Amino acid sequence: MPLFSSSKQEKKVKVTFANGLLFVEKADGKQQAFPLEWFPKLMNATDEEREDWKQTATGIHFNTLDVDVAL
Repeated sequence: MPLFSSSKQEKKVKVTFANGLLFVEKADGKQQAFPLEWFPKLMNATDEEREDWKQTATGIHFNTLDVDVAL
């Protein structure tokens, strides 16, 4: 699985995919890992679909896939 990272200046988190996991790194440097098995749409998504996300008040929302990850 390719390594992919999406981070824009206005976002306060960094999202990375590697080895069947979704990694979310917060601005304070703390990192959480989530198995992609928990999010089948993300597991089968293209890099483009994974890149289309926004930070919300409760976590991350993947726009194209309509998937929410609570942090």
